[in-house]
Amino acid sequence: MAKPGSHTIIQVALPVPLRRTFDYLPKADTPVNLLQPGTRVKVPFGKRQIIGIIHGIIPHSNFGDDNLKTITGLLDEEAAIGPELVKLCQWAAQYYHHPLGDVYAHALPTLLRSKDDSWEEVSVRWQLTQKGRLIGLDQLGRAKRQIHALKILREHPEGLHQPMLKGFEVEAPILRTLLDKGLVDQHQDRPPRQHWRQDRILAESPLTLNEEQKHALQPIIDSTGFRPFLLEGVTGSGKTEVYLQAITHYLKQGKQALVLVPEIGLTPQTLHRFEARFGVPVVSFHSNLTDRERMISWRKARNGEAAIVLGTRSALFSPMENLGIIVVDEEHDLSYKQQEGFRYNARDLAIIRANQQNIPVVLGSATPTLESLQNARSGRYEHLVLSQRAGNARPPQFRVLDIRQKALTHGMAPELLKEMEERLKARQQVLVFINRRGYAPVLMCHDCGWFKECPHCDHRMTCHANPAHLHCHHCNHQLAIPRFCGNCKSTDLRPIGMGTERLEDNLSALFPKFPVIRIDRDTTQRKQAMSKHLERINTGEPCILVGTQMLAKGHHFPKVTLVAVCDIDAGLFAADFRATEHTAQLLMQVSGRAGRGDDRGLVFLQTHQPGHPLLQTLLSDGYGEFATELTNERRLMGMPPFGYLALLRAESADPRQASQFLNQIERWMQPAAQSLNAEVWGPAPALMPKKARRFRFQLMLRSEQRPALQQLLKQTVKKIEQEAGHRLKWSVDVDPVTLD
Repeated sequence: MAKPGSHTIIQVALPVPLRRTFDYLPKADTPVNLLQPGTRVKVPFGKRQIIGIIHGIIPHSNFGDDNLKTITGLLDEEAAIGPELVKLCQWAAQYYHHPLGDVYAHALPTLLRSKDDSWEEVSVRWQLTQKGRLIGLDQLGRAKRQIHALKILREHPEGLHQPMLKGFEVEAPILRTLLDKGLVDQHQDRPPRQHWRQDRILAESPLTLNEEQKHALQPIIDSTGFRPFLLEGVTGSGKTEVYLQAITHYLKQGKQALVLVPEIGLTPQTLHRFEARFGVPVVSFHSNLTDRERMISWRKARNGEAAIVLGTRSALFSPMENLGIIVVDEEHDLSYKQQEGFRYNARDLAIIRANQQNIPVVLGSATPTLESLQNARSGRYEHLVLSQRAGNARPPQFRVLDIRQKALTHGMAPELLKEMEERLKARQQVLVFINRRGYAPVLMCHDCGWFKECPHCDHRMTCHANPAHLHCHHCNHQLAIPRFCGNCKSTDLRPIGMGTERLEDNLSALFPKFPVIRIDRDTTQRKQAMSKHLERINTGEPCILVGTQMLAKGHHFPKVTLVAVCDIDAGLFAADFRATEHTAQLLMQVSGRAGRGDDRGLVFLQTHQPGHPLLQTLLSDGYGEFATELTNERRLMGMPPFGYLALLRAESADPRQASQFLNQIERWMQPAAQSLNAEVWGPAPALMPKKARRFRFQLMLRSEQRPALQQLLKQTVKKIEQEAGHRLKWSVDVDPVTLD
């Protein structure tokens, strides 16, 4: 193997908040052919030793070859991040203007970011040394367990691995004692990669497709290269069955499939369905897995042992040896956008990855984003439509309840409660949707109107009942329930408004004969909690489901025939220009849980705004017409999908520091923006100006041309890295999905 010469400089990307690579010298005995992009190295950085990724090899450093430090060690014999993911990470770092080292870190399991261990699976094999083979057993005296171990190993001259030895009652401490005496050696073996077999892909027969499903499936399986599809199908139309049969087609070619879902809550249900359908290995990626479990899934995907990888946003970076198709389910969901740190959109990067690897990608949704719809209508994506529910299921009926001046019982109209009672007596299930966790949004003094605000955020604290406490859902600050008012000292403190906890209690009192199952972030924190809830619901016994948007996404509850949406008004008047779109998507998604079985569903919408024009359009003409109207509004405003946005955010413990910093950047940007026909708005306080003790301001950048916006961002980020102080935190958000 060739050794590094005097003109070999390693460019290393490190997980630090700097948009640059760092130059190092290789160790003298390092083979040049192992210095490949994507390979992990351990390097000195200041007073620390950290793990970075090789970005490239150059002949000379701009900092002078003699001034460079030498890497501490090369950690991989084969690059941990393969060429396809290296290319994707480099594209993402450039597009989102994020430090490359941090982007690379997202493509690695946590254990590989923090430990020197090899990513390849190894097992220890114990074998006798020559001394161990020749020594007389009587020389070990009364060490019966050592003698037993030597006898076992003499019967197996090729050696035995640790698990097998344990089966022979040879424990690790005995082996270490023999190792110290020079009687045994340990060898690290890498097991051969076991690819999944193509002779038994299906474990159960596929369902029979209707004509619409057949027409949607055919172009997907006919694809011979990169081809983006938007599969728009009403809830219950059988999009998942189209996914499954498309994946089957590519598995038969020996290729792998990557399937993204938006929420952890969907993963157990979807994983179960995939494992039931396929006879090939399926692995999952999501944040509820332990570091070791994620490492095992990552390794199986990389080695080609897994045929299908299914997971949430981060699964996009799974290494796949022979990827054949990518599916993004519920493509409209906000969960695909990372809101902190590396602010990537997994849906958009899925398109880029499919393009780079020349494979088809399917985006599926009943309520596609306006951007995806515009791409489909303009011909950039192929538009596949499923307009009918699969089987005998019929679309739900809608009933708008005008609750103005109406006497409500626990926030629910009498007509709704009567309908709930009739459905439960008919042994059906009811879903009540309210997108607020906790017992009540606020604990208020009845005498003076005081309520407790979070001391760290510009937001009131939510009242929780079990256990009783006040909780800020933005910074996670928690306090005991106060005994008296912080203003007038009154003890008459009352919970105001409704959250999932309070609704659960009220419904349990109103319908004592039927179980109430609450599903929100608080009840699904424990491992397997969501799976247990779903198992209970899927028994089909009559019950009431209470929950947040976790219940709205992709779940199939055949016995749910009534859906009640308690309050939809807040989303119709929010400050964010995307709020109406998100509200409509959420409303249609949660409504889609009703009537997916033989019985027709009914959806009750409680509102103080029954005449709202967009609400009327949505209910009378459907999501497609609603999206068309909203698209026309966006066109007039020059907002996405007819303009491109980015946010520059700054936050600091001192509000003047963040504001002054962005004012300075804005003055610098204006001439560059004008030359590029771009616009800079602000700076202005964020929708929540103070969060987690830090004051937040932002600049909005808009352009009708994506390249112009990217050029402006490139110049700006370079300027900011020169100007930002250590106490100031700033970030870039390209294509933001919310303006907060």
